[in-house]
Amino acid sequence: MKTLTGAQIIMAVLKEEGVETIFGYPGGVVIDIFDELGKTDIKHILVRHEQGAAHAADGYARAKGTVGVCLVTSGPGATNTVSGIASAYMDSIPVVVLTGQVPTRLIGNDAFQEVDIVGITRPCTKHNYLVKRTDELARVLKKAFHIARSGRPGPVLVDLPKDVTQGKARYEPLPEPTMPSYNPTYKPNIKQLRRAVGLIKGAKRPVIFSGGGVILSGASKELTEFAKKLDAPVTASLMGLGSFPGTSPLWLGMLGMHGTYRANMAIGACDLLIGIGVRFDDRVTGKVETFAPNANIIHIDIDPTSIGKNIPVTVPIVGDCKIVLQGLNRFLREEKVKIDKKSRKSWLDQIEKWKSTQPLRYEQTDVIKPQYVIEKLYELTKGQAIITTEVGQNQMWAAQYYHFDRPNCFITSGGLGCMGFGLPAAIGAQVACPDKLVVDVAGDGSIQMNIQELATAVQYNLPVKVVILNNRYLGMVRQWQQLFYEKRYAATDIEQAPDFAKLAESYGALGLKATKPGEVEATLKQGLDSPGPAFMDFWIAREECVYPMVPAGASITEMLLA
Repeated sequence: MKTLTGAQIIMAVLKEEGVETIFGYPGGVVIDIFDELGKTDIKHILVRHEQGAAHAADGYARAKGTVGVCLVTSGPGATNTVSGIASAYMDSIPVVVLTGQVPTRLIGNDAFQEVDIVGITRPCTKHNYLVKRTDELARVLKKAFHIARSGRPGPVLVDLPKDVTQGKARYEPLPEPTMPSYNPTYKPNIKQLRRAVGLIKGAKRPVIFSGGGVILSGASKELTEFAKKLDAPVTASLMGLGSFPGTSPLWLGMLGMHGTYRANMAIGACDLLIGIGVRFDDRVTGKVETFAPNANIIHIDIDPTSIGKNIPVTVPIVGDCKIVLQGLNRFLREEKVKIDKKSRKSWLDQIEKWKSTQPLRYEQTDVIKPQYVIEKLYELTKGQAIITTEVGQNQMWAAQYYHFDRPNCFITSGGLGCMGFGLPAAIGAQVACPDKLVVDVAGDGSIQMNIQELATAVQYNLPVKVVILNNRYLGMVRQWQQLFYEKRYAATDIEQAPDFAKLAESYGALGLKATKPGEVEATLKQGLDSPGPAFMDFWIAREECVYPMVPAGASITEMLLA
């Protein structure tokens, strides 16, 4: 046992937890922590805004399948992370946020750069801590990492007063913490598994609905085996894209407000819906009373509070998605469950009919269509890129027209819908996966929310590519104004925008622009093949809309179609 300063204890625990990278921004009350950080081999990525640090840690966590870490100072440094924390919370992403705080004797005195960040973030963290003594520091940090990655993952904030990080305490490595009041249920109830198998045996028109929980639990392989055993079609939430191969003949596409016609219609007609790692949020369900009206519903989730919260279920199963699917696959093998091939063929034929009559489609004219850009991006990358997105129309077109065959390759702010997410998340993903191609699909509105992070990409030579679908509008809000507000485009016209190609060049990155359909492929090739960061600005049809679209309050089978 040795005596260390609080800052040294923080570094020791981070090393024990296997932390390789921290995203952060320095300040007075965390200067001791940064001083010690510089003495370690933990890589620090200096962002240009603290929101960027939180989003980058989020993107890193998703791409690498580990806990992301960010470090910021007190006051505005801490409050600037709140949007990133809330986004990680909504999407169940394991992030540990370390914030500086004024010395304990000044807390509550309105000291310079003092905020109650614990109180501010209580609603949007899985848990948070204010450390009051240096000898508590190691124990609290170990708990923070344990809580962030276990059960249903989520962000945990640790607030660090300056006197705690400067103080000294005796330190020795601690074991994984035991927390009697916190015991997530990983293994499912066997009786519930058998009830589920009973419903599966009798189903003629089953649909599997996969969410982000499948990706977080590493259950994609088990899900694919399960779907093949049942010969059942699979749809997914926005967060679930990549959990099941997007090129499989059983793939329905995304479900919900901007889901495919076949996915939404299949939900309306199915007799069994198996929801795995999903929240059944409003963007998926549409009008709750008409969601899967003819179906028994099996809901699998590690968070018992999510089950039955939005949609009544027939068989609730609390447990880790991977462990539950392994159990169901085992029961199906042992009981030699046979599928009624005749009824299943009839069901799959109906789905194919929906697909052929109302596929995703657009008409390419003499103006660049955004769908065409995404299709070309998919073609040129062969589906092997990690795609991050901003939020809005760009996000939906990426979800619809890029096909994800693997998990952890689609990184987006799903639950919060946080504009400005994509570029810093792409930076985090690129740091996590330096040998992979990372592309941020952006809109001209949302890219400006955190565009300063291009300087981070340039400084660390991170070859992040940004595809801007530039319609000079805040596109998704404009779409609603077009369809439901008689084209009164109030506060959505942003035609006065920067020249993104020149702006990229001013940061030291490659800047490209395409204004005609014939320029799309060459622009993408040049940008994707370039050795460093690149902005590719595509001037798309200004009033292009995302279809299908379910209007607010409507059933998901009541879609507006292109």
